[in-house]
Amino acid sequence: MSYENILLKKEDKLSIITINRPESLNALNAKTIQEISTAMDELNADTSCRVIILTGSGEKSFVAGADIKEFSEFGQEKAEELARNGQNTLFNKIENMSKPVIAAVNGFALGGGLELAMACHIRYASENARLGLPEVTLGLIPGYGGTQRLPKLVGKGIANEMIFSAKMIPAQKAKEIGLVNEVYPIEELLTKTKELANTIAYNSPMAISKAINAVNLSDTEKGFETEIKYFGELFEMEDKKEGVTAFLEKRKPNF
Repeated sequence: MSYENILLKKEDKLSIITINRPESLNALNAKTIQEISTAMDELNADTSCRVIILTGSGEKSFVAGADIKEFSEFGQEKAEELARNGQNTLFNKIENMSKPVIAAVNGFALGGGLELAMACHIRYASENARLGLPEVTLGLIPGYGGTQRLPKLVGKGIANEMIFSAKMIPAQKAKEIGLVNEVYPIEELLTKTKELANTIAYNSPMAISKAINAVNLSDTEKGFETEIKYFGELFEMEDKKEGVTAFLEKRKPNF
């Protein structure tokens, strides 16, 4: 289907979703959230797609935040509905996708933009990236999962500091605290992200899907038992048979 606020490009086993609202530094509004969600559904159902890259247009901004004009007059009920719908429609969906989603953070990732990046499974950033959750400067808190995902990635103390102070941190600092995996010059960011995506794309999609679910449960009581269950289930699947056979035959597996 056609989209207005995003670009969708498919390259062999990879797909790239680019948020394309450069005039507003790719700020998230309801339409953009819905379009990204629809594209995720499309790619999740596309068996030729193994890995998804999510990035922003231009070199200034991944996503500079939510479109504040859209909700500035909301009351409590509509605000709760906004947060709940956003989490269920997109942010939780990304985290629970059956395929890896890699954020290529090119520039500002603030507020909802950082929350969007944190919902992805892996984050690469450009050297000019600036990341932060500035919601308390508006008298608010993050509403798209920021208070839940950030402590899991960087620890409670650092998460509290970032949320309470609302300060932006540079890309290198984000790498040091574990918020992003790697940092590259802006002109290399997408190339390096594609390299990682291609490495992932040639591994077992079934095993990766199970691994996503297991890792997502790593801080719950179900985590260890889920790992055991999935480990056993995979022994009955074709990917395991192909992987083990290829190893014994000293060749690359064909998943």
